[in-house]
Amino acid sequence: MKKIVFATNNAHKLSEIRSILGDEYEILSLRDINCDVDIPETASTLEGNAEIKVRYIKEHFGYDCFADDTGLEVDALNGAPGVFSARYAGPEHDSLKNMNLLLKNMSDKTDRKARFRTVIALLIDNQLTLMDGVVEGEITLQPQGDNGFGYDPIFSPEGFDVTFAQMDSSIKNKISHRARATEKLIEYLNQIK
Repeated sequence: MKKIVFATNNAHKLSEIRSILGDEYEILSLRDINCDVDIPETASTLEGNAEIKVRYIKEHFGYDCFADDTGLEVDALNGAPGVFSARYAGPEHDSLKNMNLLLKNMSDKTDRKARFRTVIALLIDNQLTLMDGVVEGEITLQPQGDNGFGYDPIFSPEGFDVTFAQMDSSIKNKISHRARATEKLIEYLNQIK
């Protein structure tokens, strides 16, 4: 069984990936390889940040690896907050402050179109492959719903009249940007077995 690191300690993401990939790969977390470093995300793109993480793991721990980075891109704000989504209102990664700042910056905008985009970088045998998942939608006028995290209460995906935070997680996990990127990752891994 081939070992591959998922550069995360998010238990939910880990169990989901492990169950989907089955017995073909042993998926290790950062904790499993004793990596307790907060890998700096200093790139100007989602792709760059995901690549930084996988190259760090390969260089310091020797494992093949994949990592993701996600951003909310709002058309009326020229793609902001984008790569800065987690720290839009400051370095403390405060989701409520981020969401409130975004709503404030959107207060005079009529174009509410936006998208969530997840990029996955996969580094196997020193070959880098990038894949992404996108879900189009729009920014609501005010927060709605208690599920999810981050910008979920103000993002309504295309084809739905509710926000991600109002959706049952089983539905969100089928249509989300992360789910779409993960599908591409799994398809790729299954091709190279």
